[in-house]
Amino acid sequence: MNLAEHVLRAGLAAPDRLAMSVLGLARADRWSHARLRQAVLGTATGLRRSGLAPGDRLLMRLGNDPGFPVTYLGAIAAGIVPVPTSPMLTAPEIGKIAAAIRPAMIIADQGIALPDHPAPVLPAARLADFAMLPPADFVQAAPDDLAYIVFTSGTSGQPRAVCHAHRAILARRMMFDGWYGLTPQDRLLHAGAFNWTFTLGTGLMDPWTLGATALIPAQGIAPEQIPLIASRHGATILAAAPGVFRRMLRADWKPWAGLRHGLTAGERLDPGLRRAWRERTGTDLHEAMGMSECSTFLSGSPARPAPEGTTGFPQPGRRIAILDDDGAELAPGAPGILAVHRSDPGLFLGYLDQPQETAARFHGDWFLTGDLAEAGTDGAVRTLGRADDMMNAGGFRVSPGEVEDALAGIPQIGEIAATELPVGPGSSIIAAFWTGSADEAQLRQAAERGLARYKQPREYIRLPALPRTPTGKINRRALRDMHAPSQQAAHRKDRT
Repeated sequence: MNLAEHVLRAGLAAPDRLAMSVLGLARADRWSHARLRQAVLGTATGLRRSGLAPGDRLLMRLGNDPGFPVTYLGAIAAGIVPVPTSPMLTAPEIGKIAAAIRPAMIIADQGIALPDHPAPVLPAARLADFAMLPPADFVQAAPDDLAYIVFTSGTSGQPRAVCHAHRAILARRMMFDGWYGLTPQDRLLHAGAFNWTFTLGTGLMDPWTLGATALIPAQGIAPEQIPLIASRHGATILAAAPGVFRRMLRADWKPWAGLRHGLTAGERLDPGLRRAWRERTGTDLHEAMGMSECSTFLSGSPARPAPEGTTGFPQPGRRIAILDDDGAELAPGAPGILAVHRSDPGLFLGYLDQPQETAARFHGDWFLTGDLAEAGTDGAVRTLGRADDMMNAGGFRVSPGEVEDALAGIPQIGEIAATELPVGPGSSIIAAFWTGSADEAQLRQAAERGLARYKQPREYIRLPALPRTPTGKINRRALRDMHAPSQQAAHRKDRT
């Protein structure tokens, strides 16, 4: 099989149907299924002619345009392993990724940070010429062969290369009914950038797999403007992080005929936001939970909406369990570690060159997600938060260690800790705490130099000392409890 071939097969039956449209306020860049297929297979030819061979790794440093998914699928079609990355990453951050994956080539847009690495750089401007080259044949692979690599911070504080097989695309079909309610006639608008894996999967590859239409807002379109362009172009399903839906609701608009529902992932869906969306549109929001190692596996859907206060149900074909510390399955109502069975076709192959770290994520036949959850008697699962201290910044998982490492070199910084603070229903920010005499401006400058924007703290709080556990570890829970909005408000009132 070949993952890219699987994604593009349905388009053969309707080559003139709209596959993708990049939506601006004045015009749209329209791609038929035939144009998409030609661009992908022409790019596969171009990459091979540029010197890449099957099995080589291609580091992608591309911006928010159609060249991103075309290059991604073109590489897979040619047997090359793409490694998509966010253009927001800084040179030091992308340098760590390049050192880990040892790419044979880097493809890059102008103005995007590059690693200090000897691999040749292919200018993204070449992609327009590649699209018109003779189409390549799909390189066939075994279902368990490596298809692509994505990065996650995991629980180690360092980016980890997550290796996925061609078979991962088969698992995505479980989402069609278990989350999306997707049909070939749908026009699915995803509000994220091309280079977000949520967009790449839910917004592009999954509609194309069914021969449906993907709609993507052009760069510069604000969330408040999305309902306008969605109604103009007949979107039937909207997909976005909860924060985007929240901003949509701030604008003045009315629902349009044909809107069926919304899909959300990346961070917890606030029940109040779901209720507000229902009141405005008469449609529902369906949440899904997943991770880089397994995409989504737990969700509500139009056929089976999640009961309020829960994330939803295991998707059809998924085998999910709540385990205790010994790996035994727990009865409904008992909290434990959420786990996915090893047989799941969407489960990763492992972390690149990290067999011990990979093995540590399994207990027998179960992959341990690191999330705490409990199941109800109806089978609905309520998530209870991370078992570790990972932070969530607008849908992106960020390790406290990454933030702390970027600030630790400041003179007179003292002790440093980062954690997530709630700022409202379903919303949170990254906060940095320090104990030394360095001033806030120094911390902000160091964060801007060394961290992508979404990883930079929004709040800086100086403390006389950091709270610690009896074993000497930084007590992040205590930091969150001490500096939650209600506690800060009470503290300000006491001072006045």
